[in-house]
This record gives sequence, C-alpha cells and structure tokens, in this order.
Amino acid sequence: VQLQASGGGLVQTGGSLRLSCVASGRSFERYNMAWFRQAPGKECEFVAGLSRSGGRTTYADSVKGRFAISRDNAKKTVYLQMNSLKPEDTAVYYCAADWAITSAPVYESRSEYNYWGQGTLVTVSS
Repeated sequence: VQLQASGGGLVQTGGSLRLSCVASGRSFERYNMAWFRQAPGKECEFVAGLSRSGGRTTYADSVKGRFAISRDNAKKTVYLQMNSLKPEDTAVYYCAADWAITSAPVYESRSEYNYWGQGTLVTVSS
C-alpha cells in the first residue's frame, strides 16, 4: 500500500486542522492505521491509531481529548482531526499502515508499521 498525507499548514494556537491520508492499492480495510509525528530535534512519536474497522482507537496522552482519528474504508482514507492546537504540536505528521488480522492490537511502536506516507508539516504559532 502507498500512502499520501495532506492537510498540514500554519495555524494559530487554539486552532484546528484536519489531516488526511489516502491509500492506493488493495485491501486498505485490512490495515490498522496510525499517525506519528516528529518535531525538530526530537524522536518520532506515536500520536493516534485505529483498527481495521475503526472500532478501536488509541491516543498518546499528549493529544487525548484534542485529536480524533477516523477512517473511511470506502475512500481508503484515514483522518486526524486536530483541535485546540498548541505550539508543541508543531511537527511533521506521518501516516502509517500495519497489515493486521481482525483482532490485532493497534500498536504504538514505529517498528510495527511497514508502510509510511511522506509526511505533512503542521506549524502552530503562539
């Protein structure tokens, strides 16, 4: 599967953005999906993930209550709705895919994801 992320940009503190990640190829519905981010000078970190059907989600503590991950399997797209943005959310955001069986956990480790998009930059000004 190939992934194409978009939707990044410049936003003020407290603003919102929605990121999209469109997949090409077959069987998108068989992948658990996740968003990661990497801020300048920092390690890449997990942001949010969800299961194949979208029924199970998991979030990093730093974004709980502010971000929401969702997917539309018919459109082969995963979204990240980001609200109440803070300057510390500034980073390049990457979507990632993990081929998974139905009951597989939604992993938070980068090493579990074999497919990655190119990244989209989110900048939150103070």
